[in-house]
Amino acid sequence: MLFDTDVIVWALRGNQKAAACIDAEPSLALSAVSYMELLKGSRDKDDQRLTIAFIRDMGFQTLPIGENVSHRAIVYMEEFALSHGLDLADALIAATAAERKIAICTANDKHYKTIPGLTIARFRP
Repeated sequence: MLFDTDVIVWALRGNQKAAACIDAEPSLALSAVSYMELLKGSRDKDDQRLTIAFIRDMGFQTLPIGENVSHRAIVYMEEFALSHGLDLADALIAATAAERKIAICTANDKHYKTIPGLTIARFRP
């Protein structure tokens, strides 16, 4: 399962539903984009260390942005940026899930629901 940034943020803030959702999955992945968003959202160095440790200790695999992901994200931006407000980070995260043929777990399913063929596992905090 590819976890969107928001679910990991909920877990880091102590949300038990997010923690249970993550714990229930045998395979944990996140896009390199989500990892960078988490680092950017850190309040200070201690918070950043906590985030890095959480990702490492939980066993998340960070999936890179390669050529295929980039190409697919460009197509998504061309198709959905103007019509549905798709932003760059969400296009890259969606493309990562699509290229790996894995579901994306997110509370922001409205960001992804217009993308055909994407499997979405909705999370509700």
